[in-house]
Amino acid sequence: MTSDSPWLVVGLGNPGAHYASTRHNVGHLTVDALAARVGAAPVSHRSGTHVVDARLGVLPGGAPGPRVILATSDSYMNTTGGPVARLMSFLGIAPDRLLVVHDDLDLPVHDLRLKTGGGEGGHNGLKSITQHLGTKDYHRLRIGIGRPPGRQDPADFVLGRIPAKERPDWDVTCERAADAVEDVVLRGLASAQQTLHTR
Repeated sequence: MTSDSPWLVVGLGNPGAHYASTRHNVGHLTVDALAARVGAAPVSHRSGTHVVDARLGVLPGGAPGPRVILATSDSYMNTTGGPVARLMSFLGIAPDRLLVVHDDLDLPVHDLRLKTGGGEGGHNGLKSITQHLGTKDYHRLRIGIGRPPGRQDPADFVLGRIPAKERPDWDVTCERAADAVEDVVLRGLASAQQTLHTR
């Protein structure tokens, strides 16, 4: 896979209005923010995804940035891997050009971290993608949602709606996550990682 290949940026989440504003859908929300930046609405793809095919960011000298495919799956989180694998096959994209944006219970709320490979931390969307790709060696942008308060079940917490008073903060976090994605696409993962992790 050459550096000329497009990036595939997949935002994890569950489909439908019922889940749209939940913590588990911050990956979706980040892809929505990126789609808004390029002024495009997602279109249905036969892989079982919704995609935006666009150029992201601006290169030195003012030329449009690299080609990026932004995608969300039409299936639920625990079966995300099938549609993602089909889309990658259709587009001819290898795992080293895949960036998955997802919520993470193990990071403090609003923290952002970039990584390649490693475990799935119990995340069903990542588990499904790893299973269908047969590798863990793809890139992830982890968005911290923190741990549930008290004895609340983590499943209830991640599927709970983001309280209205917290939405402005989450809008900022999703824009910061979109900035990190843009940085990866324009400068590569290592440079983006260094910038993000030293802020």
